[in-house]
Amino acid sequence: MRWLRLLFGIIFIVQAVQMKDLLVGLIAGFFLVTALTNTGCCGSRSCATPRVRKQEEEPENISYDEIK
Repeated sequence: MRWLRLLFGIIFIVQAVQMKDLLVGLIAGFFLVTALTNTGCCGSRSCATPRVRKQEEEPENISYDEIK
């Protein structure tokens, strides 16, 4: 996704310069910033998946005492 956002940002910035359009330039800036900082529209890595997977530990054996 990061490379795709970078590609869209570059395409939009070229189009913004050619058409002299500020709105397309702002959209291009958004795509470029999200690609360079590796963030999404949800905030700072709130939508990203963790890179390191935790090892699942087996649960401890729990002993129970029956109370009457």
